[in-house]
Amino acid sequence: MSELDRVKERFILHWGEMGSLWGINRTMAQIHALLYISPRPLSANDLMEELQISRGNVSMALRELIAWGIVSRVHIKGERKEFYTTEKDVWKMFRIIARERKRREVDPTIEILRQSMVDLNNLPDNEGQYERERIEQLLNFFETGIKIYESLDEKTPDSVLKLLGKLLQVKGLGG
Repeated sequence: MSELDRVKERFILHWGEMGSLWGINRTMAQIHALLYISPRPLSANDLMEELQISRGNVSMALRELIAWGIVSRVHIKGERKEFYTTEKDVWKMFRIIARERKRREVDPTIEILRQSMVDLNNLPDNEGQYERERIEQLLNFFETGIKIYESLDEKTPDSVLKLLGKLLQVKGLGG
């Protein structure tokens, strides 16, 4: 195995481990990692061979990655097979992932918290006061996080980095 192959393997395995810590299927993360570092689009057969995984695993993971919006099908002239690639711009890729995680995880949580507040506010004043306070604090936290996310999502990578740099300097953490 060449040094390049060792580096690629280490990266792919680590990305898979990180994916599972983030709540993403390990195979899905490994396929994403391989597509990310591949200089050319890869077919399902390429992915199966490189990662030593079954066609079914590749197919399910690709379907989910496409649904997330970070992998796309690519047609190569003269080829009958479908090929796949991923977003190579790190900022765009993480924006897509953040947007999808917000949609799948945060938005439903906010909706449950809002409905819980409606239900709690319909109780008599002497009932559910403690629960109302807890839920309201959580809802405020999530809604503030969404405002921050939406504000940052509108910004360019350079402006986000400048803002973070300023925050670090204010906190005395900057270099």
